Amino acid sequence: MTQSPKPARPGARKSASQASPSRPAKVLKASKAAKPSNSVKTSKPKQKAKPTSGKTPRQPKGLHERNLHAKGYDFNALMKATPALRPYVRPNPYGNLSIDFADPKAVKLLNLALLRLHYGLSNWDIPEGFLCPPIPGRVDYLHYLADLLAESVPARKGAKPNEAKMANVANATKVPKGERVVALDIGTGANGIYPLLGHQVYGWRFVASDIDPVSLANVEQIIANNPPLAGKLSLRQQSDPKQIFTGIITAEDRFDLTLCNPPFHASLAEASRGSERKLKNLAANKQAKGHEVARSKEKPNFGGQKAELWCEGGELAFLSQMIRESREFGSQCLWFTSLVSKKENLKPCYRLLEQVGAKRVETLEMAQGNKLTRVLAWTFLTQEQHRLWSQYRV
Repeated sequence: MTQSPKPARPGARKSASQASPSRPAKVLKASKAAKPSNSVKTSKPKQKAKPTSGKTPRQPKGLHERNLHAKGYDFNALMKATPALRPYVRPNPYGNLSIDFADPKAVKLLNLALLRLHYGLSNWDIPEGFLCPPIPGRVDYLHYLADLLAESVPARKGAKPNEAKMANVANATKVPKGERVVALDIGTGANGIYPLLGHQVYGWRFVASDIDPVSLANVEQIIANNPPLAGKLSLRQQSDPKQIFTGIITAEDRFDLTLCNPPFHASLAEASRGSERKLKNLAANKQAKGHEVARSKEKPNFGGQKAELWCEGGELAFLSQMIRESREFGSQCLWFTSLVSKKENLKPCYRLLEQVGAKRVETLEMAQGNKLTRVLAWTFLTQEQHRLWSQYRV
């Protein structure tokens, strides 16, 4: 059983072979060539089938090919779209226009300018102290999920191998768009960035959930201030902080995607240390580039509230709860997905996904400069069920 030597298109995942239903191919490190799975044992009787798994090959440094920010920011155009940004823009030591990314006001105005210039949203704001997301990285997640939807559609039943291969290539270039695609954003925060971008880029409808009423009230205000969003996004509050999908997904719901940027710290102290570490890194980077570093009394732009940054048990505990709950809604969601900040959390998630009966698991790698972000995706539906889902969606 060997892995395909090349993905279907640049940036696509490298899926494992599906030749053996009882033991899937292991997720391979992208830096190593695929090897035959000679060590796989198939003689054990009544062994529970493991999910088919795959992993994207490591990509060149940079954002997704459809990401509008892959070549950087056009600050002249951004300042024209949002004149209030102008006082915060200045040349860096290399002569390029930039801002101080440790300045929360500058970063928030940059986000507003990006949303106005590229995504057709005229009004966006967040309360002080809430998480201010980097738009290029957030929209990258959506682009990779769009590819996942496009490539998850198998060839028609009974298709010949060549027909199946051609269908996969065609699907990779046909990203589902429009309001018949419905996504669920878990923990949307006060910024609501995933539903905003997902609708403006792909036309998808969204349900956005959060446990914090202040966050949901702010997203509601953002929707009210942007007419294109009217009727496209709905908000639901999670009343039980120990639940994720339970209490949010109703019996009538059907979601093509669930997505989440989970809290990755286990305590407030750990989250505070992480923020301080980021501040020090930003200061060191500024010094290396010849900028003067002054101490700021303001909260960093990556601040965030409790629900946005930490939970008991940290990222792994949150992901584990999400995976366990997802089993109960496996027939109502085509793909469950989540960002995974810590690489060491992947293996425990793989084991748990096998235990709950996931049919297929994918690990998507998103390269953003020197930072590597992972998306864990899983489904409880068979290939035939995926085909039918796609058929009746469109």
